[in-house]
Amino acid sequence: MSNELSLQEIYRAQFVLKNIIRETPMVAAPTIKPGCDIYIKPENLQVTGSFKVRGASYMISQLSEKEKERGVIACSAGNHAQGVALSAQKYGIKSCICLPEGAPISKVEATRGYGADICLVPGVYDDAYARALELRDERGMTFVHPFDDARVIAGQGTIALEILDELMDADNIIVPIGGGGLISGIAYAAKQLKPSIKVWGVQGAGAPSMLQSLQHGQIERLYSVSTIADGIAVKEPGALTFSLCQQYVDGVVTVTDDEVCAAILHLLEKHKMIAEGAGAVSVAAAMFGNLPLEGKKTVCVVSGGNVDVTMLNRIINRGLQKGGRLCTLSLEISDRPGQLNLVSQLIAKLGANVTAVLHERTNSFIDVNSCVLRISMETRDQNHINEICRVLTEHGFSILGEA
Repeated sequence: MSNELSLQEIYRAQFVLKNIIRETPMVAAPTIKPGCDIYIKPENLQVTGSFKVRGASYMISQLSEKEKERGVIACSAGNHAQGVALSAQKYGIKSCICLPEGAPISKVEATRGYGADICLVPGVYDDAYARALELRDERGMTFVHPFDDARVIAGQGTIALEILDELMDADNIIVPIGGGGLISGIAYAAKQLKPSIKVWGVQGAGAPSMLQSLQHGQIERLYSVSTIADGIAVKEPGALTFSLCQQYVDGVVTVTDDEVCAAILHLLEKHKMIAEGAGAVSVAAAMFGNLPLEGKKTVCVVSGGNVDVTMLNRIINRGLQKGGRLCTLSLEISDRPGQLNLVSQLIAKLGANVTAVLHERTNSFIDVNSCVLRISMETRDQNHINEICRVLTEHGFSILGEA
């Protein structure tokens, strides 16, 4: 494994990748957080739909002819797999990819479409990693690490060159963290070119491996991970990436699944841009992460867009709920004629749209002469929901719960 990183290497990577990757354009995104000057670096528009093609392509480009003859092997939750497969195809060499069995079908088939041999492994990323190392030794192939290799990190660092070339006065860059390869490359390059810039990392609340390791000053392995951002669900950061993050990253925050869903919805609705969970965590952090962004120019790296389309409906609904755009209220009402009509009229006057109603008489926790009304509606935001609750309460209805 190569472990030497330099700005010269990152510039060399930029030259090598010129005819392989897309130089993704910066997009102004003022609605992400009012009062903040925010831009998006949309690596979801990259070849293969993810930044991973940068590091994989540069690493493979640096192999010897003998190594290229033997082929490459990698493990991935999906995006690195596609990057390695495409890069191997570009250089005319064979590739084998180990993926967790739970990887989205869309990512598996996309990888297969680039000509790679697929090996599905029970478990999560770390299990696929162990199997890939076994196959590497059996077949004599070169392992392309998804994050803990200086050549891979150099390829990812080209994103920082592009950001600062277009927005040299940027104050902050917010970057997703899984194993740490992306933020290591960006932070290293950005700090070399502009030492005053702040680089913030983001992890899913259910997979804070780098955050926990940095807090405790040593690499730590999580027992389990659980996050909608499957592309960054890594149990243990790399040795090289941990060291680079210690030196160059200004802080790491976490975001919840609901916050990630809200960010995905915002990108879809306001910017007509599809991001996967791992790609949207940077935007979620800008929206909810309590980072010092006011009055600063901030770039959110949207690292990938390979979302599992079968999940989109659930993601959108969760995002709508988080943003106060969907609401279900449970009310205790008197079991007599006209009560449902009155509730509906009050809600209609306040501008909400009722989408579903459920009337129950079997709840043992309420008065025998009452019933429970569960009413779902489309609302503007949380303030709108609060106003509806206030008016209903003023008219004598008891609110049992909100969802």
